Amino acid sequence: MKFELKRVSGKSILFAMAAEAEYGPFLRSRIDPLMTGVGPVEAAIAMTRALGQLEAQNDLPDMVVSLGSAGSSKLEQTEVYQVTSVSYRDMDASPLGFEKGRTPFLDLPATIELPLRIPGIEEASLSTGGNVISGPDAYGRIAAEMVDMETFSVLRVCQIYDRPLIGLRGISDGAVELQHISGWTEYLHVIDRKLSYAVDGLFTALEDGVFWF
Repeated sequence: MKFELKRVSGKSILFAMAAEAEYGPFLRSRIDPLMTGVGPVEAAIAMTRALGQLEAQNDLPDMVVSLGSAGSSKLEQTEVYQVTSVSYRDMDASPLGFEKGRTPFLDLPATIELPLRIPGIEEASLSTGGNVISGPDAYGRIAAEMVDMETFSVLRVCQIYDRPLIGLRGISDGAVELQHISGWTEYLHVIDRKLSYAVDGLFTALEDGVFWF
């Protein structure tokens, strides 16, 4: 498991991404992230293993940043947004009387707020799940402004280890219905560049003392 904590102004940061396709030259020049694999299960496994390893070394990060692409039919394509809240769209125990999105017997709301903010970056809500969302009908069933497949899982592991999380997502698709994987990858090179600027913004805020936690 290859990754490296980024240390800025006395703080250590673990960056987590799902797929190599999202990790372009701009991000490569700045961070060495944990690559979790695609989807909630793979993300949970990889993040748990990484934080467990770091805990054993007495080197848990001060912060985790989950970043990569997302889909949206509401937000501007190729733009980067920081996550204000995240929900788990796969969870539906409503036939048992539970609110859709709430995990039974777990004392968490269906939508979990992420309180940290990087100055100057647009904000949006996020839905995580194991399915690729495509087309107006699928997006119409989701209240959140953007969708991904990993951030909720990363958040749950961060909660277990009491680590704060920031989510950064660039909108790769959603304006039209997906027909092929190229519909996802077409703008990843643009998102790579813009995500790198968001990462720079985090580093600058830490160095200038205008962002703390």
